[in-house]
Amino acid sequence: MNGGIRVLEAIQRGADFLARKGVAAPRLQVELLLAHLLGMPRMKLYLSFERVLTAAEVDALRPLVLRRGQREPLQYIVGSTSFCGLELALNRHVLIPRPETELLAERAWTFLQKAAGTPSALDVGAGSGCVAIVLAHHAPLAQIHATDSSAEALALARRNAQSNQVSDRLQFYQGDLLAAVPAGLRFDLIVSNPPYIPTARIATLEAEVRDYEPRHALDGGADGLDFYRRLALEAGAFLRPAGRLMVELDDEGAEAARQIFERESWGVEAVEADYNRRPRILIARPAARPHDGAGQT
Repeated sequence: MNGGIRVLEAIQRGADFLARKGVAAPRLQVELLLAHLLGMPRMKLYLSFERVLTAAEVDALRPLVLRRGQREPLQYIVGSTSFCGLELALNRHVLIPRPETELLAERAWTFLQKAAGTPSALDVGAGSGCVAIVLAHHAPLAQIHATDSSAEALALARRNAQSNQVSDRLQFYQGDLLAAVPAGLRFDLIVSNPPYIPTARIATLEAEVRDYEPRHALDGGADGLDFYRRLALEAGAFLRPAGRLMVELDDEGAEAARQIFERESWGVEAVEADYNRRPRILIARPAARPHDGAGQT
C-alpha cells in the first residue's frame, strides 16, 4: 500500500492479502483494523469509502495487516475486545474471551441477582477479569473475588476492573486455583472457565489459538479433565451449603466432567448447551458433608 489510496481500495488490498494467508473473513478483519486505526466505528467506514488515506495512515495500517496475516488474533493487535457489552483490554498473557463464556457469565450473574442479602462469588482462573468484572457490573450488591496464577494476567484484570468502575467490589488473589483464597472465605457461587483442551489436541487448533494464546490457559492435561478433578475435590469446602458451582466445559469432555463431579458427590443440576447446542456449562451444588465444618459457616 502507498499513500494517497482511498479507504475502499485499502480495504480491498488488505482483504486480498489476508485471503491469501488463509485468514477467515478477511474483509471484515481489515475493516476492523482500519476502523481501530482511524478511531471510528466500523460502520462509519462505509460512509468514508472515498476518503483518501494519508501516507502516515497507510504506514500505520500496513504492519497491522501484516500481523493479522501472520495469524495473530485481531483482539491482541487492537488490544481490546467486547465481552457482554463491556470493553476489556487484552494482551497475550490472557485468553481471548469467547461467546460461550458470555453464557457462563450470564448464568452466574442471574444467580447472584436472585440471591438474598449481599452474595459473594469467586472466579477461579480470572484471566483478563472478564467474568469477574461482568458479575460485579450486573450484580452490584455482590462482592466478587477472583484468582489467577499469572501476575501479568492479574495486572490486566485489575486494570480492566478499574476502567469498568468495579474495582471497589473486586478482590484479586494470585495463586494456583483455590490455593490463593484467604482462609475462612466462603462463597455463594464459584465460577470457572478452566483450561480444558487435551494436550495432544492443542497442536491441531487454528494458528490464532495454537501460536498466540497462552498455553497454560488452554492445556487441561492428557484428557483435558485435570482442572475439573481438582475443582471437584477442592471447591466444595469454599461454598456455602446453598451455593453453586458453574464451570465451562469442552463439549467433547462434557459427560466425563459430569461423572467426575458426581463421583465426588456433587449434585449436578444441569449441563446447559451453548449457541451451537453443544454441552457447555455445568451447574452443580456441593455435596452435603456433615463431617466437614468448612462449608457450614
